[in-house]
Amino acid sequence: MQVTPPTRTDALLAAATFCLVAAAVATDGGPPGRAALAYCFGVGFGVLLLCARGWPVPALLATAVGIVGYYMLDLPPIGLAAPAAAVLYTVAERGRVVPAAVVGGALLAVSVGARLTEGDDVSIVVGFDLGSEAALILAVIALGDAVRNRRALRAELARQAAVAVEERRREAARQVEAERLRIAREVHDTLGHTMSVITLQSAVAEEAFADRAPDRARDALAAIRSAGGSAMAELRATLGTLRRDPGTREPAPGLDQLGTLLDGVRRSGLPVDLRVTGDVDALPSVVGTTAYRVVQEALTNALRHAGATRVEVTIRVTGFQLSLEVVDNGRGVVVPDASTEGTDGLSGARGQGLRGMSERVTLLGGTVDAGNTGTGGFRVHARLPLPGGRA
Repeated sequence: MQVTPPTRTDALLAAATFCLVAAAVATDGGPPGRAALAYCFGVGFGVLLLCARGWPVPALLATAVGIVGYYMLDLPPIGLAAPAAAVLYTVAERGRVVPAAVVGGALLAVSVGARLTEGDDVSIVVGFDLGSEAALILAVIALGDAVRNRRALRAELARQAAVAVEERRREAARQVEAERLRIAREVHDTLGHTMSVITLQSAVAEEAFADRAPDRARDALAAIRSAGGSAMAELRATLGTLRRDPGTREPAPGLDQLGTLLDGVRRSGLPVDLRVTGDVDALPSVVGTTAYRVVQEALTNALRHAGATRVEVTIRVTGFQLSLEVVDNGRGVVVPDASTEGTDGLSGARGQGLRGMSERVTLLGGTVDAGNTGTGGFRVHARLPLPGGRA
């Protein structure tokens, strides 16, 4: 047990103990020498009480020995309550209930035995005096233990409150982090694809101007304008979320907008074949949005990194999952070593995009496989479970 200095309560109890002993001695009278020695014992009992908070059991034993020695010297009677009650309370309050009860019982037994030996009336000693002193000792021990338990309860409640506050803080931080990652994925998916389209269409427009083909240039500029407008709409929706804008948000893109996405890629000069099996119209919106984003990111990577001349997108809806596959015939990805930064060992922007793709799919309990094909291209295969299964 940690040693602690006496408190103000201990000082008050020590003073009260001395005053009780001094009052009993003064009431009894007697020779001045015996009274002076009794007062010294009263001071000693008070000093021992000041030590009881740091050394509860030694102070209790020393007090018991002091009481026995006091009566062996035939000093003025002071009873047991005056010198023992406060130290018994302090020892119990420090969590040493059993030693307090044992020492208190032993003092009662010694007191009763000594008084009976001296010839005191048995009915008084065993009846009224024993009952009252035993009740007092039990009361002070019970009070000390109750105070300790109440203090421990307050400390536990304070600890639980602090844990609850910390848990709320951590939960808020987790929610902020999750929202930050969600917004980062949205911005990456939107701007990544749009910038790829704009870059390619800018190159097409530049070649058209060089070839004096204004129709091709106008088509390229129209594609740039369309991609920019779509990106701005999604960015406004994202910024509205950040500002907690109560206005109506544009719905998240789903597989119903996949045709528009593929048309934009085709206008950029990359042919895309689409095969759909199963009913995609009845898919949950979150599954459709995630599938759209996976296809969008895979096509963005094909536009920016693969050097592909054709991409195949395959979507299958079965009874329990949605499976989608995006395969290009480009040059694939060369991974120099396993420590390269990025998802699945891929580095750079493609690795960051695949990481975001994997995070989206994992949130729905799905999986993503991405890697080179045997013929040199790149393949993205995602599987998304359907809630409850579907017929």
